[in-house]
Amino acid sequence: MFTGIVEELGTIESVEPIEDGSRLTIHGPVVTQDAKHGDSIAVNGVCLTVVTTEDGRFTVDVVSETLRRSSLKHVATGERVNLERAMALGERLGGHIVQGHVDGTAVLRGTDEAAGLTSFELPGRLARYLVEKGSITVDGVSLTVTGVVDGEPARFSVALIPTTLELTTLGRRAAGDEVNIEVDVLAKHLERLSAAQLAAQDAGAPAVTGDNGGSREAR
Repeated sequence: MFTGIVEELGTIESVEPIEDGSRLTIHGPVVTQDAKHGDSIAVNGVCLTVVTTEDGRFTVDVVSETLRRSSLKHVATGERVNLERAMALGERLGGHIVQGHVDGTAVLRGTDEAAGLTSFELPGRLARYLVEKGSITVDGVSLTVTGVVDGEPARFSVALIPTTLELTTLGRRAAGDEVNIEVDVLAKHLERLSAAQLAAQDAGAPAVTGDNGGSREAR
């Protein structure tokens, strides 16, 4: 579990093919301070498992499924990436709940300098989880949605403050670049729970109130 608050900009030092994926060696002296084999580190928003650590560097294996779903399939030596260690219990949740399970990719379309808004295109199937003033993760960065336009593709916009532009890869992105997207997991859970409730009502099954005062399907 992560927060979407990037700890440092790492550097890809090597990309080597392995069976069913790629192995990345990343320089990240901050996130490797206490990292060990088996720990989780988010790389551009993708939760990956540390294989080795040495001298401020760590290696991770990225399987073909992750490469297919994320922008890591395009990563190259020398590229900067956003890094964040897994959240520890008791720490402040400065961003929002981020799993590191990328839902897909979006394409940066441009920035309206006058309005101070940056817009992205994403698959329409993901737009239903976005709401104005809600949260979205872009390349591992927790951001607030400022607007949503449905369609195929759909669009959303965010306001990027100077600190975010300076301390993350978003300040290095250009129009046409692909970025990783993770929508709010709470919205996905709510959709599934609501769908089950609506289906029960459509089928004529009465809803009953549970001990906690919530509604659940009668059994």
